[in-house]
Amino acid sequence: MIKPFVPQLVYIEPRALEYPRGVELKEKFEKMGLEIRETTSHNQVRNIPGKNHLQQYRTAKSTLVVGVRKTLEFDTSKPSAEYAIPLATGCMGHCHYCYLQTTMGSKPYIRTYVNVDEILEQAQTYMEERAPQVTRFEASCTSDIVGIDHLTHSLKSTIEFFGQTDMGRLRFVTKFHHVDHLLDAKHNGKTRFRFSINADFVIKNFEPGTSALDQRIEAAVKVAKAGYPLGFIVAPIYIHENWQEGYKNLFEKLDASIPSDLRNDITFEMIQHRFTKPAKRVIQKNYPKTKLELNEEERRYKWGRYGIGKYIYQKDQEQELRETLEDYVDHYFPSAKVEYFT
Repeated sequence: MIKPFVPQLVYIEPRALEYPRGVELKEKFEKMGLEIRETTSHNQVRNIPGKNHLQQYRTAKSTLVVGVRKTLEFDTSKPSAEYAIPLATGCMGHCHYCYLQTTMGSKPYIRTYVNVDEILEQAQTYMEERAPQVTRFEASCTSDIVGIDHLTHSLKSTIEFFGQTDMGRLRFVTKFHHVDHLLDAKHNGKTRFRFSINADFVIKNFEPGTSALDQRIEAAVKVAKAGYPLGFIVAPIYIHENWQEGYKNLFEKLDASIPSDLRNDITFEMIQHRFTKPAKRVIQKNYPKTKLELNEEERRYKWGRYGIGKYIYQKDQEQELRETLEDYVDHYFPSAKVEYFT
């Protein structure tokens, strides 16, 4: 049983204490007896404890930095949304394949931003610019926001903000089951709550530090009963021994757990396993004993954005993966919307 995240170490940027949320978090962490240090900037956290890289990496993943988001220009988040809404950065999970390992670089610690009202004002500006079109915002591009929200409640505030808008929609994905504080949020159906799920083999071998599949599914049922539109991301779809049976078992579990009256508006996003050369180097440095298959010679190369290509499965493997997974969805959840990404 994965307990709700509690940081080993907290850093607070002085400017964060100019915001009520920053003061509240400092008082909360003091009452919890956590070690609190000061940092000049959430981008400049140094002296993370540890005798070597692996120790420092693990300490960083359990370090929370409370800061102010200075850049209020949002990144785009195609194809899942128009914009990425920056509520937090970093994750306490240890998923071996995660792309955050390369995008976070030398800053694997978790950052939460206290100027949520300013971030939401910027979201409002983007919505007004695109009106009368609906504007979608993705809250989990650089973090697993649910994993820290029992402490910060910034996601809950954001859900309720979008619940009052006409032209805005919020979405995010999580591997954690700590959702109880979000069940009474006034979302008004404007937030799609998605869970990342996978075959048991993938979760067991490559997703340490995250909630078990049964816990995620149980949380998904709670969320659907609370009226949230529900989604699942099956990622990365990974070829392993008896993978067809592994993914069939996954859909059988979902089918057995989700009541029929909660299936009217379920989405599935399928993303096959891929990696880049920089990612491979970082993964093998951070998880030297990983069993993750990272053999470029067995993959095909696909050009990516910014000139960094990725290694994906061969065309015949990709076709079999896609057809198999889409057949499972069609069999167990025939009314669901399905998207597949390489």
